[in-house]
Amino acid sequence: VARLCVCDLLVAQCDVNCCCDPDCSAQDFSLFTACSVPVVTGDSQLCSQKAAVYSLDVEANPPERIFKLIDQVNPSIFCIHATNYEQALYLKSPEIPTPENFDQLLDKFGGATFSAEHDSWNLDTDAQNPPDANETSRYEYGVPVQTEDEFLRLPSPVVSSWCSDANPAGFLVNQATKCIRSVSVEKCDSIQALSMLFYINSSILAVPKSSQMVNITVQSIVVQSLNGMRTLLSSSDVLRLPMVLDELCINAVLGVNYHITHTDTGEIIEAAAAFVLGAISKEALSIEQSFEISFTQENTQPVPLSGNPGYVVGLPVRAGFQPQGYPFPAAFLSNKHSQLTILQSSSTQDCLAAQGARAPVLFGYNMISGCKLRITAAMKCQPLAQTLLDVLKGQSFPEYVASFGNSQAQDVLDWVPITQLHISEQMISHTLQSSCQIPVSLGIEVKWTKYGSLVNPQARIVNVTATITSTTLKQLPSGRERIIPITSSVVFTDISSPAEPSYKAWPTINIKLPFDFFYPFV
Repeated sequence: VARLCVCDLLVAQCDVNCCCDPDCSAQDFSLFTACSVPVVTGDSQLCSQKAAVYSLDVEANPPERIFKLIDQVNPSIFCIHATNYEQALYLKSPEIPTPENFDQLLDKFGGATFSAEHDSWNLDTDAQNPPDANETSRYEYGVPVQTEDEFLRLPSPVVSSWCSDANPAGFLVNQATKCIRSVSVEKCDSIQALSMLFYINSSILAVPKSSQMVNITVQSIVVQSLNGMRTLLSSSDVLRLPMVLDELCINAVLGVNYHITHTDTGEIIEAAAAFVLGAISKEALSIEQSFEISFTQENTQPVPLSGNPGYVVGLPVRAGFQPQGYPFPAAFLSNKHSQLTILQSSSTQDCLAAQGARAPVLFGYNMISGCKLRITAAMKCQPLAQTLLDVLKGQSFPEYVASFGNSQAQDVLDWVPITQLHISEQMISHTLQSSCQIPVSLGIEVKWTKYGSLVNPQARIVNVTATITSTTLKQLPSGRERIIPITSSVVFTDISSPAEPSYKAWPTINIKLPFDFFYPFV
């Protein structure tokens, strides 16, 4: 990986901000503002691999480049342990059965299972991973969150539904798991997985392989009764340990929700845990535990989801725009809630006073709102038209809508572009010079379909059209006024099943095919 450089594009020339470019000198590095490719890795499916990390020391005079070769650990249990099976590194033509080799191939591959040659494997990983390798100075995506004893555990089902405590929590990997834990009321006070201490007694390392510790604080404690009723305790300062009381095991951990706060440089600064404690009856042989972990960067607000994955009726439609230079819809979206919005009706019904008031578009809810505009002869056409357009669309109308309720900004295919149309309604005017064209309505049509299994279909948005309707007004005489209505509307259309026709015929769906759908045929 030290010889790989994906940003080295110019031959025998130094690429700007390409910290791995061998053509760059120390003088070139001193002029860099940042490393465009800070980390270079090989195969992401390896359990452990080398990574080349590049950074700039801006405090040095002059600034200089810093290069580190580190080991990266894959938190997934399904990973490649070693790539020293030579037969897997190239395509080998299969041996064609013939009358001469048929018996030999049958003996080798005719059973239910067969294995490769044992002498082709080399499991001497100590040579590949020297113990003195430099460790990373920050957390990166997917790296296990380290604690003072090993790593932060997030119990989960591995093969069966039973809980396994060997699942590490990966940095920036939001997870939610449920599993079954075997219990015994008589021994509940000695089962570690039922105690709050098991989940908070190990401090988290602020950065990997460091001495700086971050203690896990108790954020809240909710107590659940045998009938499922939950009560939030007013104080979470006192630990409640499991104990046997009247043939019940009380204060047993039923759920843990971790929340990790980190900096933009990959350093963990806060860790909190919210607990759900409950009682276990003597007849119970097992309980279901739930675990969740989420990550939030400091000084930022987490973006709420509107479903997982499909939209939930009544939750906001998520929207955003794609700033120039970004390959995907950005994380900073149309407003602070990253939602598609329309004009919010007010009690005064004054369009000029309602400017800036917006209402979120809720999935599945057809909506209509509006206001009234008082036009006088003194009003200028162009400023009035722009003001009304801002009232209808808002200050920053989004360009994209998330097709799923949990679509992430970096998932390009999960964002549907908003098609914007403009329609003009002509009115009778004596002279074209005295007319003014202004927008009077915004109509948004959201087409969605049921996606996935028929048993549990998920709502997916496939098309969004925003239509601005303008009208042409004639110039008013001096001293005259006119009031016109301004409206906004949202309509949701389910296109997963065609409408029943009134006549007996095959149902049709009116869709527009891509221009190259039948290529190379005409």
